[in-house]
Amino acid sequence: MEQQNNEQPVFNIEKLYVKDLSVEVPNAPQIFLESKNPEVGVELSTSTSALDEGFYEAVLRVTVTAKLPEDRTVFLVEVAQAAIFQIRNIPEADLQPVLAIGCPNILFPYAREAVTDAVTRAGFQPVLLQPVNFEALYHQRQAQLAQPAGNA
Repeated sequence: MEQQNNEQPVFNIEKLYVKDLSVEVPNAPQIFLESKNPEVGVELSTSTSALDEGFYEAVLRVTVTAKLPEDRTVFLVEVAQAAIFQIRNIPEADLQPVLAIGCPNILFPYAREAVTDAVTRAGFQPVLLQPVNFEALYHQRQAQLAQPAGNA
């Protein structure tokens, strides 16, 4: 029997951490007297960078903004949840999907918890982020990149 390639794929979480966390309540304390429900907006972005041979940092940034109808900010929470991943023996064609889909899927629950905790500590009702389909976002982004510049 021929010797098989012993280079098994490796995908390990080396370290999970909050890279940045910010909470702003610019109109406190008056904002706590408001009876209107704010409109809550959520923005997500991801980034990855190679650190060393086989090691990558992935960062999921979540910004949650609550505003009243007259455009007064109730609160603004920004979280950059990050991790160092060891990723080895993955074919080059598969590496980008692992970084853009797999890593954010792991980071999202931690970011969601950090947002909920920060909003609650700021004195507001918790914000529970809905699940995100990072695979669909990745494919959507790939489709946008594939379009000719004139059609974008």
